[in-house]
Amino acid sequence: MPAEKKPATHEGDRIAKVIARAGICSRRDAEKLIQEGRVKLDGVVVTSPALNVTQNNVVQVDEKPLLQPEAARMWRYHKPGGLVTTHKDEKGRPTVFANLPKNLGRVVSVGRLDFNSEGLLLLTNDGEIARRMEVPSSGWTRVYRARLFGKVTQADLDKLATGITIDGVKYGPIVADIERSKGVYSWATVSLKEGKNREIKRVMERLGLKVARLIRTGYGPFQLGQLIEGQLEEIPARLWREKLGIGRKKRTDRDD
Repeated sequence: MPAEKKPATHEGDRIAKVIARAGICSRRDAEKLIQEGRVKLDGVVVTSPALNVTQNNVVQVDEKPLLQPEAARMWRYHKPGGLVTTHKDEKGRPTVFANLPKNLGRVVSVGRLDFNSEGLLLLTNDGEIARRMEVPSSGWTRVYRARLFGKVTQADLDKLATGITIDGVKYGPIVADIERSKGVYSWATVSLKEGKNREIKRVMERLGLKVARLIRTGYGPFQLGQLIEGQLEEIPARLWREKLGIGRKKRTDRDD
């Protein structure tokens, strides 16, 4: 006789969280997998993310059981321009993840950078941690260097400090300071906390400026530093664990 299946209970963790921790994808994307009918729990297709599972349950994604999650890890990556921050692009453009070392395993990004944007991109094998770091409630500031085309003064940029609404989309406060200007080109340091899609480019366009180049130099306490374009470097576990306030008794108890 087949073994009796153990039902999900109120104990344990939400199934999307478990999938994210296994490094399959982010928690949000795990919920999409569930909606698409690609997740099974103890052999039965899951129809809602609103259930908990324990170690006694068997979770499958695309008919494959989840592997035992390895300890969480995190990397800094200097993303070059011309790469899409996605695992697969419908337009066939080159992606960040296809450009990474093959032995890295499955990782997800903390937030995204646009196709032409460059600079610091944080990567982790733990989708739940990625989600935790990228939500606005984390309060982490994203810092960029932007090369702007068009006439601009510091007074123009100061108008962004109180936020702005464009086509019904409300953008939060942005701190922008001119580093130097020559003719119609300027370099500015831009800091924000939300990081909505194409936020800096859209806001600067409202001021009559074009962003000719955009480089992310900081994400919360993590900096691009001296990483050269395309370089990948692991962040010591004790460092990022401390910044996130994660204790050693959780899954993230990997040492250097």
